[in-house]
Amino acid sequence: MTAIIADDEPLAADGVRRLCEASGKVTIVGIAADGATALRLIHAVRPQAVFLDIAMPELTGLEVAASLARMMDPPRVVLVTAQEHFATEAFDLSVVDYVLKPVDPKRLDRAIDRLQGQLSAEQRLAGEQELWVPYLGSVVRLPIEAIVRIETERDYVRIHELGKSYLLRSTLTDLIDRLGDGFVRVHRSVAVPAHRIAEIRHIGGGAWVAIDIAGAVAPVGRRFLEAVRQRLGLS
Repeated sequence: MTAIIADDEPLAADGVRRLCEASGKVTIVGIAADGATALRLIHAVRPQAVFLDIAMPELTGLEVAASLARMMDPPRVVLVTAQEHFATEAFDLSVVDYVLKPVDPKRLDRAIDRLQGQLSAEQRLAGEQELWVPYLGSVVRLPIEAIVRIETERDYVRIHELGKSYLLRSTLTDLIDRLGDGFVRVHRSVAVPAHRIAEIRHIGGGAWVAIDIAGAVAPVGRRFLEAVRQRLGLS
């Protein structure tokens, strides 16, 4: 998931960043040192989650959370604070978790798991509209409609758009769950957007391939063939 961190203490923000990245579950796409900057950053990059300190200049973490609650599709909020007496007010704002400083790595990891659980449940219903993916030392926004093919590559998936590809640490199963019903798994190592499949063709010996609208060919695994046919309305 993508996230930003808002904390006016640089060492604290860096500690949360390192723990998030070490988890392998979170990509940090921005860090803000005050509440007002955090709010502008959230509107600019639209992260899936926000790790918020409470005591910050300009706007407190609670004020930022209250403002986010008015958004149509707000990021999920985890408060990371040394102040334990705001928990009731925080949960009234529907924050996902309330983590006390100094941050225990296992405690933060549980908060990340809670974030993932909420996001996964929602994404299974709707699917994501975009991904943030690593590219040449940065993290870039990739619209889901630009994806033409996804392939496994050891512990990663390679996501292809026309003329370019990105390597993301994920399993193919987890990524398809995030993307919703628009993608069909044609092979244990390949998934493609269902709307791009122009033809499935028998090539002999019980083997099949899927051909997309640009003429690209992907193998169709035998155990996936019937599901592909059903997904395309062929059986």
